[in-house]
Amino acid sequence: MGSFSIWHWIVVLGVILLLFGGGGKISGVMGDFAKGLKSFKKNMADDSDASMEASADKAKGTISGPGASAGTTSTTNAHQG
Repeated sequence: MGSFSIWHWIVVLGVILLLFGGGGKISGVMGDFAKGLKSFKKNMADDSDASMEASADKAKGTISGPGASAGTTSTTNAHQG
């Protein structure tokens, strides 16, 4: 059994990466990850707002969207007599 286990070598490799140029790359990757996470959260909030508006419209009995006229009805009398 050697004096260094695999965990020792992983820690040494990590320290070497940070000291010799790995730091800028790691912070760049983490910055990109943070931007992606913020974008994901924003889109999830937008989707939930849109679904809440749609369910509120259904509860009111109105239809929203292009060509929809809420609250109007048309009746036709085919035979008056």
